Amino acid sequence: MRTPVFTGSCPALVTPFDQNGAINYDAFGKLIDAQIEAGVDAVCVCGTTGESATMSIREHIAAVEFCVKRVNHRVKVIAGAGSNDTSAAVYLSQHAQDSGADALLHVTPYYNKASQTGLIRHYEYIAERVDLPIILYNVPSRTGVSFTAETYRVLSQNPKINGVKEASGNFSLLAHTRFLCGDDFYIWSGNDDQVVPMMALGAKGVISVASNLIPQVMVKMARLCLDNDFEAASKLQIKYMDLIDALFLEVNPIPIKAALNLAGMEVGGLRLPLCDMSAQNLETLRRSMARMGLL
Repeated sequence: MRTPVFTGSCPALVTPFDQNGAINYDAFGKLIDAQIEAGVDAVCVCGTTGESATMSIREHIAAVEFCVKRVNHRVKVIAGAGSNDTSAAVYLSQHAQDSGADALLHVTPYYNKASQTGLIRHYEYIAERVDLPIILYNVPSRTGVSFTAETYRVLSQNPKINGVKEASGNFSLLAHTRFLCGDDFYIWSGNDDQVVPMMALGAKGVISVASNLIPQVMVKMARLCLDNDFEAASKLQIKYMDLIDALFLEVNPIPIKAALNLAGMEVGGLRLPLCDMSAQNLETLRRSMARMGLL
């Protein structure tokens, strides 16, 4: 039986930028260290939250290399390597493997809207060319395509495919996947507002946006679930719902970067076409953070 890449909480790290729009590695290192000190079980670099879609190939590779070196085996490093071009996904995957990453995160190919057969071929092609475990990433609101439970069943038979970060919000899909794939295909919540219900259905943890700001909270929430204390975990989930909602008032990672800057972490701005939050939404975020004592 396969071992899950991690259990518990993993931040989907933001990528700090300096005033010129380049990666701010000093701030990036501090963010990574703060997450590990808070007790996270893994870190995910160059995912959606890390603005990988606006990174050049060279920047992407450099960011993964930096993260692996900074982490220095303290926790697992999951490297985002997804692309709408299968050959590009292989290229990023092989470089992440050479850098020393522990696992890969592969979003469904966006824009192309592949068929289920196309998805299977895409992931099998990648798996044949790397040795690292692969975590699939299902986020149809961004990519325009979703896995089916039957496709998960096919892909779960590949020993290199460890499981999926599920951000579809579709609990029926989750339940059917658990039924068809059993215990040897692991699931992680990709939505901070659904950690507890997803873990109640068997998810192994969360790959979290909110962890950038509240790592201790997400660690505790996931560990309570792993300990089958869903009553306490539910209270924590509910307590932080207003803040989590505020962190998704606009498309991720716009609000989380604003929140980190408000909290004094200085992660810089965004790359176009992403832009700053509206004044109204920023004030809503600020009020929510103030209520939770985060300013």
